[in-house]
Amino acid sequence: MDMSSSAMSLSSTPTPTSGSPAATTTGMSMDMGGMSMGDSSACKISMLWNWYTVDSCFIASSWHNTSSGMFAGSCIGVILLTMSLELLRRTVKEYDQYLIRKHASTIVPAPTLASRDGGDKEVAATPAPERQGVAQSGGVRPSVWEQAIRALLHMAQFAVAYFIMLLAMYFNGYIIISIFIGAYIGAFAFHWEQLDGGRRATSASGEPTVCCA
Repeated sequence: MDMSSSAMSLSSTPTPTSGSPAATTTGMSMDMGGMSMGDSSACKISMLWNWYTVDSCFIASSWHNTSSGMFAGSCIGVILLTMSLELLRRTVKEYDQYLIRKHASTIVPAPTLASRDGGDKEVAATPAPERQGVAQSGGVRPSVWEQAIRALLHMAQFAVAYFIMLLAMYFNGYIIISIFIGAYIGAFAFHWEQLDGGRRATSASGEPTVCCA
């Protein structure tokens, strides 16, 4: 009787099943561990400084560097992307200068003035203030289509800058170095311009980045 009652008590003892909290917690911890370490094809993402190359992911899971060659291509792409930002900055500046020259060419020149001694000689009048400095006088107002193009260029510049900022937030050392290299090459190539001794603002006088501006 004692042996049979002991067997019955042991058989009636509840055992952890797959639906119990303990089993669920254990399963969740195993799944999380598999996502971060067990699965060799999972994305490696860190909010701290890192030097991940293979299996690193950026922006989306589709941007998954499964080999060293793919990661090198990503670094080259980031360099070109940052160079395109400097190109857009220069394009915005050159387009504004084009609009100033375009409006200045439509100004009617001032008539000549007679000399003070009453002779037949005539001297040319000084240029109109609008021609001397259209940008300083504030006399240039782009048309609707010209302003639409300016807004489109600004939007493209803004979007590229934020995309670069998102890449930098992955704290990958190689990607951040690629951003610096792209900024250097872009500034060297697209901001190599004539300096006017301070009379006209150059590209170097602008903000180093338009991110979050």
